[in-house]
Amino acid sequence: MIYLHGLGHFHPPTVIDNAFLTGLNIGTDEAWILERVGIRTRRTVLPLEYLTATQNADPLQSHAVSTHTNAQTGAEAARLAMARAGVTADQIGLVWAGGCSPQHTIPAEACKVAAELGIRAPGVDVTSACSTFAAQLHLLDQMKPEALPAYVLLLQIENNTRTVDYRDRSTAVLWGDASAAAVVSTRNPARVKVMATTLTSDPSGWDKVLVPTGGHFAQQGSAVQTFAIRKSGEVIQTLRAQVKGDPSRLRFVGHQANLLMLQAVAARAGIPDDRHWWNVDRFGNGGAAGAPSVLSQHWDELQDGDELVVAVVGSGLTWGGVLLQVGEIA
Repeated sequence: MIYLHGLGHFHPPTVIDNAFLTGLNIGTDEAWILERVGIRTRRTVLPLEYLTATQNADPLQSHAVSTHTNAQTGAEAARLAMARAGVTADQIGLVWAGGCSPQHTIPAEACKVAAELGIRAPGVDVTSACSTFAAQLHLLDQMKPEALPAYVLLLQIENNTRTVDYRDRSTAVLWGDASAAAVVSTRNPARVKVMATTLTSDPSGWDKVLVPTGGHFAQQGSAVQTFAIRKSGEVIQTLRAQVKGDPSRLRFVGHQANLLMLQAVAARAGIPDDRHWWNVDRFGNGGAAGAPSVLSQHWDELQDGDELVVAVVGSGLTWGGVLLQVGEIA
């Protein structure tokens, strides 16, 4: 059993709204964007002046002008998760980080965040692009509890606007920067429990979603969206079969790719809007941090008896999910 002690999230303060994207003269306006992806605002670690002047034509330049490093945004999310968990840096025995666009080939992002937080513990990257949150929990669930430390810090660090070509309207409208974190334990009980996990890949589709080293994000848009809708539905169906409580209380949190995709998934699964949590309309596609950041924003609203299905999809192609249950500490 994995127990979830605390979640955290961080979004950088700089906002990319639809008016800004319209001003880049790339063939967008508010109506065009809302009709296709339903996103109104996004966050970025890049100065707007830089995006206006360069449209990030050379993504290698973006690191030098960023307002935050990945280590800093990851650490901000971790501080909130640790505070909610009531855990200090010296209690963390293992750090796993992952996402779509690490700032360095080496060292591991986990080591950089651990240094930022003063954690002296092993740090490794366990990453599966946008499905990282499910992959991390699924792998932990396969491990022997006695082999793990008392507390593990999981990180999903996504400052993907550095990889976006802002001359390309199809991708410029999607991405927003976010980081998320979770403090988990297989030893110490907590109110939120991981009841089931799932993770599957179809490696033959590895080339459908790419961020080449030093290059721009690229995807086969319509094919990937169709895949995401279908596989998210499969994850919901698989995990829903394991729900123990009142199915009418089941909540859904999906991969925050775009609002229209999420609404299509929820509608097909028969999940009403009041049981569906999202933040993509305000923060954009947060990659691996998207779904866990939604959970973190609603952390204080969780009530005993709630069950939540989290369904995520990512490049690879990989998809997975997590079933969470909220209740009294055993």
